[in-house]
Amino acid sequence: MALPSPRRVIDLILSPVSPPARAGAISLTVLRIVAGLLWLAHVWWKVPPDFGEDRRTGLWFWTHLAVDHPVFPPYSWLVEHLVLPNFTPFGWLVLAVETVVPVLLLTGTAVRLAALVGIGQSLAIGMSVAQAPNEWPWAYAMMLSIHLVLLLAPSARYAAVDAVRAARIDGDPAPVARRLLGGWAVVLAIMAIIAAVKSLGDELFAPRGRGVGYPPLQLFLGDYNMFAALTLLAVAGLMLAAAIARVRVLALA
Repeated sequence: MALPSPRRVIDLILSPVSPPARAGAISLTVLRIVAGLLWLAHVWWKVPPDFGEDRRTGLWFWTHLAVDHPVFPPYSWLVEHLVLPNFTPFGWLVLAVETVVPVLLLTGTAVRLAALVGIGQSLAIGMSVAQAPNEWPWAYAMMLSIHLVLLLAPSARYAAVDAVRAARIDGDPAPVARRLLGGWAVVLAIMAIIAAVKSLGDELFAPRGRGVGYPPLQLFLGDYNMFAALTLLAVAGLMLAAAIARVRVLALA
């Protein structure tokens, strides 16, 4: 495929005309995936069962900032008198929400629902910590804006389960489903290979696996021992086989 000429690139950047719809849809897909990775990066430190309450760290510390450095006094009152006295159930709720949201965004499933929950969660986080020392309030304004875009703009046309659901309404969803399944198979296979290489020399069922991701950028995709890596690779193989051979049983397996 020929690359666009410099003149076309300049015209695209400076033109008041909207860019091609495909480019916009791909950009929104990237935004959705980045938002999912953002939430995923902040799940690992919300550790049950006490979520940091005993040592005054973790989720407890960040929640208590709403009381120590109020952003909106009525909200701080609710945190002090309702959330903190019932902190363990609250911690489990936060863990569940911040696990489900990235899964929905990354897979492109019920994206508008995920965006709506993301708006609420971003607002709650911002009202808790925006006035804390060394925090940047505009970060939470950006989080709110990102999820508002995902709520109102078509961000699930590519690499999304919602695209399969939409194709079912319009006609045959099978080609879209196969592309999605094959794409996820490749992603899982890459993760599995990285985990397996990093686990070479470890026990098969090592109690602590090797991390997959890039810590300097807070990109965390989980810890996997050799058994988990091989299992993930097997799952990826079944998914890829199902996408290529068009065998639904393999996908269900």
